[in-house]
Amino acid sequence: MVFNSLVFGVFIIIVLPVVLLLNRYPRARNGFILVASYFFYGWWDWRFLGLFILTTLVDYSCSLGMMLADGQEGGELRRKILMRISIISNLSILGFFKYWGFFVESAKEFLTSINLDVDLPVLRVVLPVGISFYTFQTMSYTIDVYRRAIPAERNLITFAAYLSFFPQLVAGPIERASHLIPQFKVSRSLSLEAFYQGVFQIGWGLFKKVVIADNVSGVADVLFASESPGGLDVILGVIAFSIQVYADFSGYSDIACGLARCMGFDLMANFRQPFFATNPSDFWRRWHISLSTWLRDYLYIPLGGNRSGNTRTNLNLMITMILGGLWHGAAWTFVAWGTYHGLLLVAHRI
Repeated sequence: MVFNSLVFGVFIIIVLPVVLLLNRYPRARNGFILVASYFFYGWWDWRFLGLFILTTLVDYSCSLGMMLADGQEGGELRRKILMRISIISNLSILGFFKYWGFFVESAKEFLTSINLDVDLPVLRVVLPVGISFYTFQTMSYTIDVYRRAIPAERNLITFAAYLSFFPQLVAGPIERASHLIPQFKVSRSLSLEAFYQGVFQIGWGLFKKVVIADNVSGVADVLFASESPGGLDVILGVIAFSIQVYADFSGYSDIACGLARCMGFDLMANFRQPFFATNPSDFWRRWHISLSTWLRDYLYIPLGGNRSGNTRTNLNLMITMILGGLWHGAAWTFVAWGTYHGLLLVAHRI
């Protein structure tokens, strides 16, 4: 179910009062949020709910095992093995469902281009909704546990509620466990002012999504569908599409943050006026902040960041942005988009 649908309106009218009534009782509230979130996710396609639960159980078990292995003989080796099991499990599921067809089709096209006719298996795999978002969220959790940045969560219901929290489940923000899990472990209070702020943020997000994005998309579609567009058409099409993408995605993030606020929870801001950025680096501090900080902390810095000289730093930037582009979608256009932004960052740094 999408946020701007009648069925979601009915869903939230039922769920929100119950969450508010249970906010003084964390265990009961978390259990109810978990059930509501699974219902919300299963509404898209109930078949993928089992896959989501499997991911939850694997990462819960691996993280708990890492914490229990701390200080024991051979514990460090066990921690590494469990961390790798979690990462490989997550990336394998993401890779199969999102990238299998892309890599197979790319391989077939390459082999055909060099006059080799090879029959490669092509599977038409349905992409589970939100898989890129919740995979990165749970990976950050297990990595943080491995780094001893946070303790493993012992309560399975609390961890599952954190990972499946429906306002941000399918399109972010990608929440860190250090920020969101503590909010599930205590009773929450909600002032009338905070509730009004949440309602306003939901309304503002719906305005951006329904009024701006959905209308501008028609302009972009018409301009891009032109068989022989003029220079002005191309410029207008790019501007319209940029507005559409920003209003759609930031509108969704506003709705997610507003819904969470109405329930007494706080989600991180995902956009901060990105088109007012003064340079490429500043843009990525304002655009899809939960992803850009994730890429920084779990990819760019582990690759070496800016600690190994200019050449290696520029290479790390390129690798990070290319993989960030591929995260957005399984197509060479996304790789090109990531490469473009990587080159912008490198050029700005130089």
